[in-house]
Amino acid sequence: MRAFNTAFAGAASLFVIASGGGAAEGQEALRVVGDAMPQSLTGRPGDPVRGREIAFSRDRGNCPICHVLPAEDDALHGNLGPSLKGVARRLSEGQMRLRLVDSRRLNPQSIMPPYYSLDGLKHVQAAYAGKTVLTRQEIEDVLGYLLTLRSDDK
Repeated sequence: MRAFNTAFAGAASLFVIASGGGAAEGQEALRVVGDAMPQSLTGRPGDPVRGREIAFSRDRGNCPICHVLPAEDDALHGNLGPSLKGVARRLSEGQMRLRLVDSRRLNPQSIMPPYYSLDGLKHVQAAYAGKTVLTRQEIEDVLGYLLTLRSDDK
């Protein structure tokens, strides 16, 4: 069973959000403070170039399906989520990290998939059982890219 309409390719289509579930290895150490996850998941900065590749990848982040990102073809990007142009001016690093890890911690009704959380997931496809959508380093890489987005321009 897919979590979202088949238009949500890649990572967004892996899970149905519901009650129950478990944590991926090492997730118990993830600390939320207010509306943020201030500590790096890896202790190293993310690679913004790799992060951009992951964010635009249909098989990994697939961010443009829901968000406008700075790109030549941004008119083709989705509008279900807020624009990510200038996001680094609006949100702190920790706030963005928490939204990537599991935006449901801020809004239980969020349709954004949890990219590094297994909490509350049911009906997970067998190939993805017990696996997060992105690794810790991939989260930090995407975050590294998002931290470069300070302008509303392309």
